Amino acid sequence: MKYFVKVNGRDHEVSLVERLGRLEVEVDGQALDLSYEEVDDLGQVVLNRGGKSYGLSIEGDEARVAVTLAGHFYDVEIEDEREKAAHAAESAASKGGGTLASVMPGVVVEILVERGAVVTKGQPLLVLSAMKMQNEIGAPSDGIVREIHDVPGQAIGAATKLLTLAAPAGP
Repeated sequence: MKYFVKVNGRDHEVSLVERLGRLEVEVDGQALDLSYEEVDDLGQVVLNRGGKSYGLSIEGDEARVAVTLAGHFYDVEIEDEREKAAHAAESAASKGGGTLASVMPGVVVEILVERGAVVTKGQPLLVLSAMKMQNEIGAPSDGIVREIHDVPGQAIGAATKLLTLAAPAGP
């Protein structure tokens, strides 16, 4: 699973994969050899890297945590690929139209609208299969479908244009 992590305001891309009971970690494309062990149910963790052990205290939830390591405080914001897509759609909504792009690779399963269709914020526009899940991609704002860039069955990459919306006509 890919995560987009901000540590004290600095962006990082983190990939976590569990294989044969071992956690494989990449940060900004660099593989890290590490392991961890939860000490208790209160967020105390021991991190092992390069023959050294580090005690961490972690407090928060899935989206934002406070990490203390050797007396240093780290503010950590976390988004997975689906959350990033949702936030990108919200951001596009404030612009009133524009291009809707995928933030993760997948396969376009179904297009639910036609060119020229008037859509409302949140209305499902297409279905994208990614990470073994069917994700309905909704309209980030009210608008008019100006262009459809993909067809059902087409594999796409991250940042691929899906649809272009125009701002709705004024009153």
